[in-house]
Amino acid sequence: MGQDLKSIFTHQKPIIGMVHLRPLPGSPMYDKKNMCMERIIDTAVKEAQLLEEGGVDGLQIENIWDYPYVKGEDIGDETVAAMTAAAVNVKQNVKIPIGINCHLNGAEQALAIAVAVGARWIRVFEWVNAYVSHAGILEGVGGKLSRYRTALGARDDVLFLCDVNVKHGSHFIISDRTLAEQANDAVTEGAEALIVTGFETGIAPTPEKVREFSEHVDVPVFLGSGTTSENVQELLKYSDGAIVGSYFKEDNSWKKPVSLERTRRFMDEVWSIRNGKG
Repeated sequence: MGQDLKSIFTHQKPIIGMVHLRPLPGSPMYDKKNMCMERIIDTAVKEAQLLEEGGVDGLQIENIWDYPYVKGEDIGDETVAAMTAAAVNVKQNVKIPIGINCHLNGAEQALAIAVAVGARWIRVFEWVNAYVSHAGILEGVGGKLSRYRTALGARDDVLFLCDVNVKHGSHFIISDRTLAEQANDAVTEGAEALIVTGFETGIAPTPEKVREFSEHVDVPVFLGSGTTSENVQELLKYSDGAIVGSYFKEDNSWKKPVSLERTRRFMDEVWSIRNGKG
């Protein structure tokens, strides 16, 4: 069993901001001339510091720009090395905890990076069952990942945050199972916290979907997409925290730079909930 939320975060209903690494070496859009590793790291550190200044409780570092993605087993060593270099620098320049997400469902790579840099959690897109992603069929990695964490001696160091019915994919192959059943599948197989999302990046899950998750599992449930200052009070009512990317960026676009003003606005709403005013 990994850590619980109280051992990682200071405040209730923690908000995790996204550090979206620019295209890394080996990925199709890597631009050595205009965005070399030094600039990638510098950009990541500056955005991490802005998010921290804006009041978020943690940071999740991910290689979102490395599309079109490949499956976990095809992710190259160069990606792991680049993400590790960036994560080390981010961690050294902020005081809040960090986590790792390696696209696409590169959970073993994310865990290896997390152990190396002292990250406190990883995001896993498909812990159990299977779905059809842009890269093809992705199968659950929970069994293999749990054993890998034990082998690395990290059972008490790294928490598994696991998506159920993850965005950007078709779940028709398990459509005979309800969301509650899929959530229970994940928990039964060792998921330590669940993530609920809308259909794609920037699209929020419905309050009904969040409530359905929360009422049927006994682990923390995080919002994983589309949370804004306008809907956070409604959605956070049924969840234990949120991972926020798009809203913290200019024009609500994950491809834009981090906005300190938008981050602070969002966190003001979160604090009204924490203080019982929401």
